[in-house]
Amino acid sequence: MTAIEFKQVKKSFKDGDSTIEALKETNFSVEKGEFVAIIGPSGSGKSTFLTIAGGLQTPSEGEVLINDEDFSEKKEKERAKLRFKEIGFILQASNLVPFLTVRKQLKLVDKVSKEENSDTAEKLFKQLEIDSLQNKYPEELSGGERQRVAIARALYHDPTIILADEPTASLDSEKAYEVVKILAEETKEKKKATIMVTHDTRLVKYCDRVLVMKDGQLKEQEKSDTQETK
Repeated sequence: MTAIEFKQVKKSFKDGDSTIEALKETNFSVEKGEFVAIIGPSGSGKSTFLTIAGGLQTPSEGEVLINDEDFSEKKEKERAKLRFKEIGFILQASNLVPFLTVRKQLKLVDKVSKEENSDTAEKLFKQLEIDSLQNKYPEELSGGERQRVAIARALYHDPTIILADEPTASLDSEKAYEVVKILAEETKEKKKATIMVTHDTRLVKYCDRVLVMKDGQLKEQEKSDTQETK
């Protein structure tokens, strides 16, 4: 089943008298259980694509479907509810709440969802090797530790779609591989749809498909050619 689909999606911005096409016409879909990597240079449109996929901004033209629902046409309040239920965001900046401990970062999700799943929390803490950090505050953590906490928080409410923007940027190579393996396992075992934007082409071996974004245009690429992409 298709989890997310772009139908003739475009995004443009006005810059004085000029119009900038941040995202050219895009047709794209990801099935449940599929892990997709998007690579490309800075400023190519990757972040625009990801924020539209997550409903953080609306397209200028076209439709975005989430589990066959037209996400792009919903009002902001409805989009926010659907985002929380269906999408887990992993951003380059961890965006943790500074006055909450690691454990309470996940408890905050419980308050919004009005559910609690301590077994899932414990499993994620162990998988991401942050079990010993539960009572620490973000300022007491390294950049890599903060990012692993952010990943745990994104996966905690069991979203059907994971959108990851450079999720391993602040991790060393060993931890980066471990995190991407976890994302791949979550994708396969729980039939999630995962889109990962990354500059690290070594990580695409864990993905099912690779797409390249260049000048606002998204194109499929053979995984075997990925190492040559700059």
